[in-house]
Amino acid sequence: MNEQKERLERFHVLGAGICSLMLVLGVARFAYTPLLPLMQQQAGLGVGAAAWLAAINYAGYLSGAVVASLISDLVLKDRLYRIGLVVAVLSTALMGLTTDVAIWALSRFVAGLSSAAGMLLGTGLILNWLIRHNHRSELGIHFSGIGLGIAGCAAAVALMSHWLDWREQWFAFTLIGSLLLIPALRWLPAPDRSTFTKGGQQMLDNPPSAAFMRLLMAAYFCAGFGYVVSATFIVAIIDHLPGLAGRGTLVFLALGAAAAPACIVWDLIARRTGELNALILAAVLQIVGILLPVMGDGLVAALAGALLFGGTFIGMVSLVLTMAGRYYPTRPAKMMGKMTLSYGAAQIIAPAVTGWLAGSLGSYAAGLHLAAAVMAVGTLLLLLLKFVERRDLSLSAAVTGTCPQS
Repeated sequence: MNEQKERLERFHVLGAGICSLMLVLGVARFAYTPLLPLMQQQAGLGVGAAAWLAAINYAGYLSGAVVASLISDLVLKDRLYRIGLVVAVLSTALMGLTTDVAIWALSRFVAGLSSAAGMLLGTGLILNWLIRHNHRSELGIHFSGIGLGIAGCAAAVALMSHWLDWREQWFAFTLIGSLLLIPALRWLPAPDRSTFTKGGQQMLDNPPSAAFMRLLMAAYFCAGFGYVVSATFIVAIIDHLPGLAGRGTLVFLALGAAAAPACIVWDLIARRTGELNALILAAVLQIVGILLPVMGDGLVAALAGALLFGGTFIGMVSLVLTMAGRYYPTRPAKMMGKMTLSYGAAQIIAPAVTGWLAGSLGSYAAGLHLAAAVMAVGTLLLLLLKFVERRDLSLSAAVTGTCPQS
């Protein structure tokens, strides 16, 4: 009976996480991407303004990451997480209430704050619960909510566009978000402040070296740059490629479908290869995924690129945040917040640069080439990180008198 109860509790906790990510990232954040071409056609949203709205959204996310990195109290994290989910629904409704770009900007900033609440505070609370209840500290199932949210939003826009205009679709997403809000709030239990697991083991932090953290943050900045250009502009990019007008939403749907199971796959890969090797492999595949839509020919290349990109970008996020749980089991959200400051800074800079390039050259393609180049730098940093990790393990072994593990 106890085993069945534990399985049900784990199901509810992971279900709360999935629903929260579908809400704060799928609805509040990524509904904007498939709706972007429609807003440009029907609401007069310009290319430059679209890019700046994306940048403002990430400014909100970055602000939320700063807050998450400063908070240690689990009860306060839980309270802010729940407030953030409600704000995600309200910010979605606000998008449909106006055509004022300033109010849209406010909505995007607040939606960014809510994304940080769900992504960082919520993920930290869930990871803490998993470790405390002696489950694997892996986030693959939890992060499937991002892919499901992306795919769900793309499918919803493709379906609703036959009957609803851009404004009505934002209101429809508000209703969807309200439904996701219920399990996201109800199924996550109140946090436990104890530093011991349910089995009686003490939860101790084991932070990496300062050099390791600096390199990891720099590599994660590159990953954020590579991610945000495709994630934000892929629909508009595909729609403007020769012969692919109107296919952007299909490609975005493929991206989300690939992202949904990806984190579970990368958890399995990391068990066999180690987290850093898995990160390097994901980064290389993501570069290919970024470039395929503009270097390939036709819909097949665009879909292949979307599948590769969708199958890797969220895997990298999941692996890095899982590392935060391994290094800081008692307060994973603090390291998650710091890492996201790096990732989030890239997500402010990249859309703005991409918008400037698009305005100057009349195409988003240059932004994809730049994103791939930055990702290549990040891959080199991850390779360097392997040497730093090996050095740190050797130093630690010398101090403790044990054999280093590779």
